[in-house]
Amino acid sequence: MALTTVAESEDSVDSCTFATRYMQAPLPRFRLPEKSIPKDVAYQIIHDELMLDGNPRLNLATFVTTWMEPECDKLMMSAINKNYVDMDEYPITTELQNRCVNMIARLFHAEVEDGEQAIGAATVGSSEAIMLAGLAFKRKWQNKRKAEGKPYDKPNIVTGSNVQVCWEKFARYFEVELKEVKLREGYYVMDPKKAVEMLDENTICVCAILGSTYNGEFEDVKLLNDLLVQKNKQTGWDTAIHVDAASGGFVAPFLYPDLEWDFRLPLVRSINVSGHKYGLVYAGVGWVVWKSKKDLPEELIFHINYLGADQPTFTLNFSKGASQIIGQYYQLIRFGFEGYKLIMENCSANAKYLTEILEETGRFSILSKDVGVPVVAFSLKDKRFEHDEYEISDNLRKFGWIVPAYTMAPDAQHITLLRVVVREDFSRTQAEQLAQNIEMVLQALEAHHPKIMEAGQEITTEYDNVEARGDYKEGYQKRRGRHGRHSDTGDKTKGIC
Repeated sequence: MALTTVAESEDSVDSCTFATRYMQAPLPRFRLPEKSIPKDVAYQIIHDELMLDGNPRLNLATFVTTWMEPECDKLMMSAINKNYVDMDEYPITTELQNRCVNMIARLFHAEVEDGEQAIGAATVGSSEAIMLAGLAFKRKWQNKRKAEGKPYDKPNIVTGSNVQVCWEKFARYFEVELKEVKLREGYYVMDPKKAVEMLDENTICVCAILGSTYNGEFEDVKLLNDLLVQKNKQTGWDTAIHVDAASGGFVAPFLYPDLEWDFRLPLVRSINVSGHKYGLVYAGVGWVVWKSKKDLPEELIFHINYLGADQPTFTLNFSKGASQIIGQYYQLIRFGFEGYKLIMENCSANAKYLTEILEETGRFSILSKDVGVPVVAFSLKDKRFEHDEYEISDNLRKFGWIVPAYTMAPDAQHITLLRVVVREDFSRTQAEQLAQNIEMVLQALEAHHPKIMEAGQEITTEYDNVEARGDYKEGYQKRRGRHGRHSDTGDKTKGIC
């Protein structure tokens, strides 16, 4: 009798990843493995581990875009192997970047004539954009001081204490003193009057934020500009303004077209904006634009030719992917002014709807403002419950929602708040569901930790006694320390962008 054999096929149990020996082996964590594994096994193992990540669409902590149209996804994936810096090899990609710079600069009313190339660059998010803008201000200030025969070794920059941590990085990395205007209860952005009071001859610029990370509020750039004009006339200085419009740059032109915050103001010399926030592109792209050529010192621009052609470049890095730039151009021509306006109106309407629901509960104070980015920032009114904003945040994760809880910037650290970023893909239905889940969390927490009452009278706790004696900070730290995970170092909240 002839023996027959059956060739192993794709339907064989041996081809099933979960039937292989690799399912019993731990993943390498510290050393490169000695042997390779099949591609389908590598995919399945990594894919399954990533299942433990949060759902990006339910991540209401981030301003960063989490959804784009499939057509744009295809374009971006087709360019994933393109290195943007190879401008001679990929001239059309370079042209698309230039078009984006021109559109954004003109959206912000830059001083450019018809047919003239605007001054700006694509960056890896607003962090790099801020570094470049800060360097331009520092170099201009140094050049002027040298020409005047004055010391140029102690530059400073004035900001609110609510700035994003990348401003602290700029100050530390490039040896610029950071002078912060502290916040106060009820006023959670930089006070322009106090900012101008902090200026001196070594101030390279004042940074104003269009859309605070903490509550989405716009700072009053117009008032800051007017006060600076007066200050410069009195002192002979020429201190200018940089606007950090990372969050609000793609919001204000469409929702508040008459709001003066951009290059319409004479002292606004540069602006950064995040394409990956309300510019509606996946993470990894930012933009910096200058009002005119004279605002970017020529000596900061490098000219290289070893990739095949002369290429002017002003960046902190070299190689970077081209996908996000292509994605940005797609969004700009796909939606145009009309489309961006409709999307921002939807975001704003849904933010207002969620705000109204939370206000109707009577449990929350709303810390976000009507004019600003579509953000809902809120805190508990009654601090005498045993639960707090951190516990609400923790319990919302049971429903899949990621809603951050954090403290305000100095000197308003005693205020703890929750924040919901309303993005393009956050619908009215989701707002309703989130509000229901917040109410369910509150009911569960109150049932587990009811307010301490006795015969209709509130019992004073240890923490209330401390605060009654005037040592508010100690009482606050004790309450916050209940959860054992909230830093008391005084550092700025860093994980909420």
